[in-house]
Amino acid sequence: MAAPGPALCLFDVDGTLTAPRQKITKDMDCFLQKLRQKIKIGVVGGSDFEKVQEQLGDDVIKKYDYVFPENGLVAYRDGKLLCKQSIQGHLGEALIQDLINYCLSYIAKIKLPKKRGTFIEFRNGMLNVSPIGRSCSQEERIEFYELDQKEKIRQKFVEDLRKEFAGKGLTFSIGGQISFDVFPNGWDKRYCLGHVEKDGYKTIYFFGDKTMPAAQDKPGGTCIRLMSSQGGNDHEIFTDPRTVGYTVAAPEDTRRICEELFY
Repeated sequence: MAAPGPALCLFDVDGTLTAPRQKITKDMDCFLQKLRQKIKIGVVGGSDFEKVQEQLGDDVIKKYDYVFPENGLVAYRDGKLLCKQSIQGHLGEALIQDLINYCLSYIAKIKLPKKRGTFIEFRNGMLNVSPIGRSCSQEERIEFYELDQKEKIRQKFVEDLRKEFAGKGLTFSIGGQISFDVFPNGWDKRYCLGHVEKDGYKTIYFFGDKTMPAAQDKPGGTCIRLMSSQGGNDHEIFTDPRTVGYTVAAPEDTRRICEELFY
């Protein structure tokens, strides 16, 4: 049973509202619009706005009260842009170029069954690094993920980056199937809560599939998050005292829990 008073439901995207990198189903889309008649709803994901649109629809900012791409570094409320944070303004061009050059050099030395394109995606609030390349097909994505589970390709990559960029104030967050994110410390999914905590909600519910602890804070101002099979980049917002967190394994879980809470 939901707590009384004004409330907001915040949803992760991949694995929570959709299958990884897939479009939302018509049934799930309709369910969320019915849910919106009972409670305010929002989405928070690590992907950029264009990818959120691809998965949830071109009219996503009209269908959700809040839309937070890039962990909320880009923020929409009631269909209007609230803010857009800049990683280059925060870190500076010199550090960003050093990071990009180092990642490209490292990727060039990795031997994989396949490599495609877009190995580094520059976003407003982070860099997204993919050893196989983000332009891989769905089949190639699954093939890499299964190999990564065995050989810890991304984990070894971020461990190397942590040593190379120690003391630079960076977090390396492994999430999803083919990539990891690099962003300033503190720019995880909790960032979006700063946009909503003053809007008068008594309860903020969060639903995510990567909620298990997988963090190792290292000395020197650098943080690394190594994702286990279930741990990952939902953990911080899931455990934040400002939220009531629910762990899901698929969109079907999300719908079931929402029905139990609000119907």
